[in-house]
Amino acid sequence: MSTSNDSPQNELCADVFSSMCTSRGALQHLTGRWGSLTMVALLESNSPMRFAELRRKIDGISDRMLSQTLGQLERDGMVNRLVRSSIPPHVDYSLTELGTKVAQPLKALTSIIEAELGNVMEAQERFDSAQ
Repeated sequence: MSTSNDSPQNELCADVFSSMCTSRGALQHLTGRWGSLTMVALLESNSPMRFAELRRKIDGISDRMLSQTLGQLERDGMVNRLVRSSIPPHVDYSLTELGTKVAQPLKALTSIIEAELGNVMEAQERFDSAQ
């Protein structure tokens, strides 16, 4: 007997190149402008961070975008959100085990970009002057 859970739509899709892949959204959340910076900030902190700490660390992010980004990353299983009942109440954010696993290569990527910034800028200048 077939159940509604047996439908093809409920099957796990693990091909990010497929438009139907359920992992594509998580990949977009991680590789978007704010997702990767949020993940690396949490990794570098080595301890839970409060919202305001994250906002100060990630220069240029608005409260709204940080809140949205944290919500997406929490939904994807990358970030833990812990509400502390204190006066005033506050919320701590930290990486999950999966989040830590994913944030490590993102940190490596940011380190390469920072180390190679001179080469990146030279390439941009060459490209711009050829236009």
